[in-house]
Amino acid sequence: MSNPVISRVDFVPIPTQDGERATAFYAETLGLEQSAHTVDKPFSEFDLGGTTLSVWDPTTAGLEFNANTNAVALHTDDVKGMRELLEGRGVTFFGDTVDTGVCHMAFFADVDGNPLMLHGRYAPRES
Repeated sequence: MSNPVISRVDFVPIPTQDGERATAFYAETLGLEQSAHTVDKPFSEFDLGGTTLSVWDPTTAGLEFNANTNAVALHTDDVKGMRELLEGRGVTFFGDTVDTGVCHMAFFADVDGNPLMLHGRYAPRES
């Protein structure tokens, strides 16, 4: 018998206090496509290239609501253009876009205060 292994990230939980408002933010403001199987459920999922964002109300499981403390990095090939688009939709960013020398990052939060980041790597990965 072989040892069990962890093989991937199944989903990233995004806590909310208002499922409809949060779903609208992720679907309409960010432009993400909601997974069809969650449309009539008390949670929403958004599949993003092999990783799922799962927006849910922790109080439905008897837990307290606490916003995440670490930003979820959302990939885009055009951080500047996406930031401008989201600012036009009312999203407020924290500070200027950061250039690390290998990527651009722009920080903001969802409607529940969960930190998010637009991320775009422009430098090739070293082998």
